Amino acid sequence: MQMKELINKNILLGISGSISAYKSLDLIRKLREKGANVRVIMTKSAQSLITPLSVAILSKNDVITDDNSNKNCIINHIEISKWPNLIIIAPATANIIAKLSSGISDSILSSICLATTSQIAISPAMNTNMYSACATQENLKKLNNRGVLCWGPECGIQACGDYGFGRMLKISELIILITKYFKYKNFNKNSLKILITAGPTREPIDPVRFISNQSSGKMGFAIAQAAIERGAKVTLISGPVNLPTPIGTFQRIKIINALDMYKKVMLFIKNQDIFICCAAITDYRLKHTSLEKIKKKNNKKLILKFIKNPDLLSEVSALEYNKRPYIVGFSADTENIQTNAQEKRIRKNIDLICANDISTPNQGFNSDYNSLHLFWKTGNMFLSINNKLSLAKKLLNQILLCYEKKNKY
Repeated sequence: MQMKELINKNILLGISGSISAYKSLDLIRKLREKGANVRVIMTKSAQSLITPLSVAILSKNDVITDDNSNKNCIINHIEISKWPNLIIIAPATANIIAKLSSGISDSILSSICLATTSQIAISPAMNTNMYSACATQENLKKLNNRGVLCWGPECGIQACGDYGFGRMLKISELIILITKYFKYKNFNKNSLKILITAGPTREPIDPVRFISNQSSGKMGFAIAQAAIERGAKVTLISGPVNLPTPIGTFQRIKIINALDMYKKVMLFIKNQDIFICCAAITDYRLKHTSLEKIKKKNNKKLILKFIKNPDLLSEVSALEYNKRPYIVGFSADTENIQTNAQEKRIRKNIDLICANDISTPNQGFNSDYNSLHLFWKTGNMFLSINNKLSLAKKLLNQILLCYEKKNKY
């Protein structure tokens, strides 16, 4: 039997003119299956892709368009703006995103969004070059700063044949996000605080050389993006990486070495609900760093002496139990992956650990793909290989479930 998780929830769906508009028919059907009351607004360009009649039949309500919005005093943007518990625009084109960002109200959809006090979510769908354009990215950043939720896009082959980010999220994923929005609604209101570390750290040898690892930061940044899409207030502490800050990040702090990472984490940790330590932190640093470039000259050997860096996970887990956040760690290994991860989770007294097999080709460090084996006190789960953003969303699902159980939400 279909669970009525959205019963009595009023959802206003905006459909704009993307080729993905046909997917919205399935979204309407699934929302109603879960008990939601659905009303739909269609832009003029959306009506050239799918018919208002089809939408009306599925939603069980007349479709709102620019043509009929002024024909009946009940159908006007002020009245409609007060009805929904959630407004979602799916698909959201670059055009409607630009209008929302600039406050342009030249259509019934943009007027309602400007007038409403309800939560707005968008699911972008457009060509990958349009999505990555500076103007679109700036518009998305402005919307995120105003509290608009951005769900997607995902990466893949597009209708035009291009490959990249710009595809609308799968309807099944949108349903999960909508359901989770209402389930974790207090998280959005109270800004569930998540601290995430990402990327490598570098330990200097001299002003030119350093010791580091092959972490790209992609997994940590993907987790940050997934958390932002859930409405969390994300603080991202990142080592040196070549990645843009996820849109909607509360603050990004850039560090270089392990001591920098340790100091920044301990500075922010006490106010966090969840701590996800995804960074590949170097275990050792040089005892003495040369202030000048070390010359080769006639030396056949170069002897470097190392000392241990602070154990960040152990330090955080040692905080008073009722004051420390829910702690998630990572274990990157080349052998005995599961055994080593379980031992690390117990030894460092952390809540959940993600085992990462870096010996497997085309996944892990410096790759767009990964797989993870999760372990917590009462269970485990394997997340098969996937692109890191999709993997991050599945990982965050489990983290929130464990966090909810631990905190009796």
